[in-house]
Amino acid sequence: MLARLLISSARRGVFMRHAQIFYLCVFALGSTWAWSQTDFPNRSITFIVPQSAAGSTDTVARLTAQQLSDVFGKQVIVENRAGASGIIGADLVAKASPNGYTLLVAGTGIIAINPFLYKNISYDPFKSFAPIALIGYSNDVLVVHPSVPANNLTELIALAKAQPGEMKYASAGVGTSPHLTAELFRQRTDTALMHVPYKGSTPAVVATVSGETSMMFTGIASSIAHIKSGRLKPISVSSGARSASLPTVPTIAESGYADFEVNYWIGLFAPTGTSPEIVKYLNAQINLLLRQASTRERFQSLGLEPFLGTPEQFAEIIQKDVALWEKTIRMGDIKAE
Repeated sequence: MLARLLISSARRGVFMRHAQIFYLCVFALGSTWAWSQTDFPNRSITFIVPQSAAGSTDTVARLTAQQLSDVFGKQVIVENRAGASGIIGADLVAKASPNGYTLLVAGTGIIAINPFLYKNISYDPFKSFAPIALIGYSNDVLVVHPSVPANNLTELIALAKAQPGEMKYASAGVGTSPHLTAELFRQRTDTALMHVPYKGSTPAVVATVSGETSMMFTGIASSIAHIKSGRLKPISVSSGARSASLPTVPTIAESGYADFEVNYWIGLFAPTGTSPEIVKYLNAQINLLLRQASTRERFQSLGLEPFLGTPEQFAEIIQKDVALWEKTIRMGDIKAE
């Protein structure tokens, strides 16, 4: 889904790309003019980040908030409400007044994964939030320790099937994105792999670099230095299209598993019931920010690709991911620790 949206304009040629940018600018300027006739925003806006400070979601929220503060002439405040795997912060926004002044900056896990990992969760991925904008997305790379005698996906799968239950893969913990991507991979390839969860992505990467585990799915940004140094061997990327950071590494889909596409995103949400005009206005402002070279470069340094799109396109991506992770979690009988 995301890959098709990303490459559709390229297939239509230069003229269509320019036309899309022109209409996006017209839409954004039109939205700005329309809202300049009202008093929104007439006070500060709060971004709720349901994780602790210094993580990628927090960094994206603060960068976006700073730039929007300059645009609005009103402060956009970032407030960290960590706890219960992000449920506390998400619940706060779900119950907030739908007036555009309390917004959620959250990733795939909060919206499309948590509702299926935890019982009696207090929010619904479809009913509780109005998607505003997908700010940026990332994907994982499947890496192995250099001692693993496989140089491509076919060889790795053959090796795993020849040693059922013996090949260990690391993750940042049960229910984390590396775990779920690996579980989806296991299901699609019909392999028996042993999951070894660690307390965070750093010890999981260290375990694979040291050879304590054989393989793992991990973010490109957190592993590319090890890949360049030869301490990790890349096999495939999880996205629908090849990564600009690892252009010679094939996707899982092109390696024989069609429709395998996993991307993890960070987006902006409002409580359900927020005026569609406010949602469109905020979406237009985010898109304008993402077109700035400095913003794109900053996000790419974090391993994120900015995404220019509408609230409707973001909603489609969420719907696809919810269906994907609900099925994966159910089939794997995964339960949060």
